[in-house]
Amino acid sequence: MDHEILVDLFKNRPSLAAELLVEVLGVPLPPHSGARTTSIDLTQIQPAEYRADVVVLLLGDDLPVSVLIVEVQLAIDPRKRFTWPEYTMGARAIHRCPAGLLVVAPDPDVAAWCAQPIETGIPGFVLRPPVLGHAAVPIVTDTAEAARRPELGVLSALAHGAGEQGANIAAAVLPAIRELDEDRARFYGDLVLNSLDDTARRALEAMVKGYEYQSDFAKKYVAQGRDQGRQEGRLEGRLEGRLEGERAVLLRQLRARFGELPEAAVVRIEAAEIAALEQWAERVLSATTLADVLDVPS
Repeated sequence: MDHEILVDLFKNRPSLAAELLVEVLGVPLPPHSGARTTSIDLTQIQPAEYRADVVVLLLGDDLPVSVLIVEVQLAIDPRKRFTWPEYTMGARAIHRCPAGLLVVAPDPDVAAWCAQPIETGIPGFVLRPPVLGHAAVPIVTDTAEAARRPELGVLSALAHGAGEQGANIAAAVLPAIRELDEDRARFYGDLVLNSLDDTARRALEAMVKGYEYQSDFAKKYVAQGRDQGRQEGRLEGRLEGRLEGERAVLLRQLRARFGELPEAAVVRIEAAEIAALEQWAERVLSATTLADVLDVPS
């Protein structure tokens, strides 16, 4: 997964971090009625700059009730064991409310490293980062759920698109994102479709056969799939026709030179590919026995 893509999902839906913390990781948060992103600059008087990936304020009556730091971590970085406590305490001081942290780490090894407790040196102050790993991302296959939280649907496709639920996730998310603005729908659609492996793509096409896509990205995807299928079909047809022709010609030449052919020779010719057939055909004119052509008993 790309770092900036994951960051954008949390920026586009500020409540996503809180939803995942509560619903997936079981982290309690204060009651709130809204969420919005705020400045990622957490520097106060320190000479170094500290910038988180996403900072979200949870609001109650338009006042901050909690501030959440979202960090997308794709690799092990020992520096984060010092900056994450700084991020959370800096945000807490700036916004004068409790602070929380959500680390998104798709790689299992990185996720395990991120989840290790961070000892700050202050008795009782141990930071235990809540980590959203690849397997913990919810599988979204309900269209209504995808429409309510499209960013969660896209995140689900990124995490599970190449698995056995990939087609079901895409079938739920693609219709849901049609209601978004054109740029976001196109972006999300490309992310979902690119997350699928070949098996999921074929399954998706079978599931939505006859469905009339409305968005440009989906129409383009379907058109490309059909064109590719036609091209592959034509290529396979031409190749198969050539193989059959080469086999028939070689069999006639061999029978004309050596009479009735052993069954093993016929079977070998019927299973051969173009390169072998062409090589054997070149040997026919100079060969004195069937074995000289096929290297089988005559």
